[in-house]
Amino acid sequence: MFTKKDSPAPEAAAPAPAPSKRSSMKSRAPSILSADLTVQGSIVSEGEVQLDGAVEGDVKAGSLTIGEEATVKGEVVAETVVVRGRINGSVRARQVQLASTARVEGDVIHATLAIESGAYFDGLCRRSTDPLTDKGSGNRAAAPSSPPSAAQQSSTSQSPQPSAPKPPSATPSAPPPSGSAQPAKA
Repeated sequence: MFTKKDSPAPEAAAPAPAPSKRSSMKSRAPSILSADLTVQGSIVSEGEVQLDGAVEGDVKAGSLTIGEEATVKGEVVAETVVVRGRINGSVRARQVQLASTARVEGDVIHATLAIESGAYFDGLCRRSTDPLTDKGSGNRAAAPSSPPSAAQQSSTSQSPQPSAPKPPSATPSAPPPSGSAQPAKA
């Protein structure tokens, strides 16, 4: 009974791995949304998505690459996000990379964040151990209720007397050297 060699059994077992290999190849191929495509609504994918067009809605993917000419107006949720284009909305991802051509206007909740020189980012960024389930900044948006800093005050109020003494602040600062040349504002 155990001495009998059956050659058809290995052949029958060989085709079984082939379909699983094919299905794994399908899941590795990215879904590409070309530059001439505009989507109004949400996009959901478990795999990789390369977006070169415009989306007015939320995008959820396993891995997402937003091309230089691409625009997303909505929330972006993915394991990894590479932004080369525009996002007007929040980003939640374990790994976020903002390329030098990126323009993000919204909050970023991340586990790791990389921002290249030249990238435009206007919003709050917050580290989270699980950004995919962390829905938002919650009370953190209301937290910055402290008085404006000296840099913010100087940018909002243009006083004609730049040499006027400043009131003492909570943070110690050294007075400017007496021989330093500062341009006078007219």
